[in-house]
Amino acid sequence: MKKLKIIFTLFISIISFVACKESSSEKSNNKIVYQCPMECEGDKTYSHSLSCPICKMDLKPLSETSSMILSNDEISDESIFNLTTKWKTEENKSIELKDLRGKTLVMVMIYTTCKAACPRLVADMRNIEDQIPESKLKNLQFIMVSIDPETDTPTRLKEFAIENHMDGKQWTFLQGTENSVREFANVLAVKYKQISPMDFSHSNIISVFNNEGELVHQQEGLGVDNKETVDTINELVNKK
Repeated sequence: MKKLKIIFTLFISIISFVACKESSSEKSNNKIVYQCPMECEGDKTYSHSLSCPICKMDLKPLSETSSMILSNDEISDESIFNLTTKWKTEENKSIELKDLRGKTLVMVMIYTTCKAACPRLVADMRNIEDQIPESKLKNLQFIMVSIDPETDTPTRLKEFAIENHMDGKQWTFLQGTENSVREFANVLAVKYKQISPMDFSHSNIISVFNNEGELVHQQEGLGVDNKETVDTINELVNKK
C-alpha cells in the first residue's frame, strides 16, 4: 500500500511538471505583437509597444488593433460615409462626409446667389431648427451643400452663413468639386442644371440621415408641412 502511494505521488508530480512546462512553452510562443491601429504599414507588426513611424500613434496589441479596425469599417452599403471625396467647409477645413458620423444630419443643396427657391429652402431649414429642443442641437448637424462650387468658395459660404444667422456650431456649409457635387446629388436624387452663368434650376429636397449616414426621410417642395420631418429628426436625436 505504501509503495502504491509513492508511485501515485510520483505520477501526479510528473503530470504537473509536464503541464507546467507546456504552459510555459505556450506563453513563450504567444508573444504579444503590436501594430499601428491605422495600419499605416499594412500587416507589419512590432515586438515592442512603440509609436508608428508614419502617423506617430501608439502601437496597439494586435487583438486590440483588429477590433479597432473592425469598428471603424462597420459602415453599411447604404451609408453616404462610403463616399470618400474631400469637401471644404465655410471655415476652409478639409473634411470627408464620414467626419460627420455620430450625428443626425439634415441636408439640403443650394447655391448662395439664388434669388428664387434657395431663400425658401434656407427658411425651411431654419424653421426645422426652431422646432428642435435646444438641448438636442448638439446631436444634430444641418448641412448646406453648394451646387455652385466655383462661386461658393469657403469665404463666400462663411459670409452667407453670417448673413443668414446660420453660423452656429450646428450649421456646416460644404464646397466640393463639380464631380463630387454631382455624385452627391445623385445619391440624394437631387437634379440640377446650370441655365446661365449665375443661375441653376434644381430640385428642392431636404434629406434626413441617421448618425450612420443612412437616408431615413426626405421632404420635397418649398414651404411644405414639415411635421413629419421634424418628428423624424426628434426621434433620431432622442435615441442619443
